[in-house]
Order: sequence, then structure tokens, then C-alpha cells
Amino acid sequence: MATKAQTIERLVRKHGNIRVRDLTRQGLSSVYLGRLVQQGRLVRRARGVYAPARQEISRTHEWELACLRLPNGVLCLLSALVYHGIGTQNPAEVWMAIDVKAWRPRVDYPRMRIVRFSGPALSRGIMTVSAGRATLRVYDPAKTVADCFKYRNKIGLEVAVEALREGWRSKKFSLEQLAEAARICRVRKIIQPYLEMLA
Repeated sequence: MATKAQTIERLVRKHGNIRVRDLTRQGLSSVYLGRLVQQGRLVRRARGVYAPARQEISRTHEWELACLRLPNGVLCLLSALVYHGIGTQNPAEVWMAIDVKAWRPRVDYPRMRIVRFSGPALSRGIMTVSAGRATLRVYDPAKTVADCFKYRNKIGLEVAVEALREGWRSKKFSLEQLAEAARICRVRKIIQPYLEMLA
């Protein structure tokens, strides 16, 4: 019969990451996590999140951890551009959108840049994708481009224009999808001159 430590290791290998609350649900003590880390069999990826010591880190690893830490958050702006393969951005932080009234957790890793959204700008255009242990919530390409124009003062107008041009060139969205996203983000008048450049 497997020991509790072996049971925990098996769970971690099966799911890729495990949280303390996952163990509690299984009736297992989190004390074993510390022991497994000391023995070099597990590593602590973030506060309350553990993984196998020899696990290969996927390119979505930091996004997965961010979505585990902020389950109601949505990957947005620069992180969403990278997810969709639009433009040349390579942000050092995970950009996450949360509700204007939501509590902001203190997270050491991964580094996150929190942006506050509300109403339809928060809830519309969300795609959900399974990635390892987490479900990634990320804005679709059209909504991401509209968000870039809305937050052009934070990320730079050149980034928004590049995202529009590259997204359109690689057929990531239709004009109708972009027009709807621009309406939701209230940037129709701002984005219109740049749309005319595409024609």
C-alpha cells in the first residue's frame, strides 16, 4: 500500500501542479509537502503551489500559475498578445484583468501586472483553454486588440497599432469582431483612423 507521501507524489505527477487545498480535499496533510520539498522530490512553484522536481516547464507555466492564483482573472493585453501570437511583445510580467472591486492577492511568483476592468469590458470576449492543471481564461484576439487601444497610455500606442496590423494580417479576427470589441471597450473613434490604414 502506498504511503501518504507516495500518494501525494502520484497526484502531483498526474496533475502537473498541486495546491494545498487539493490535498485537504483528499484528506491528506500538507505537512508532507514540506518533507517532499526537503527531499528534493517536489518544488514549490508559488505560494501554495507545488510541482514535481524534474518537471519540464511549459511555455504556459507562468500563465497557469497566475490563473491558479487568480481564478476569476483573465489574461489580457501583452500576455494575451503573446498567447495569440500577435506582435513582438515579450512581457516580463503576466498581465491579468480583474474586476474593479475584486481583492488583489499578494503574489510573489509569477510577477503579475493587474489591470482593473468592469462590466462588459471584463466579461466579454473570454476564451477558456485547458493548460496543465489550470484553466486559462484569455481574451480573444479582437478584444485583446481593442483593449490595447483602450490602455494605449499604459502599453504604448505603437504596441496597439502593431497588434492591430499583425492581428489583421494573420487573420486573427474579422472587422465585425473588431468593431464589436471596440464598441465594448469604447474605442471606436480612436481605432477608426488605424482601420482605414488597413483598407
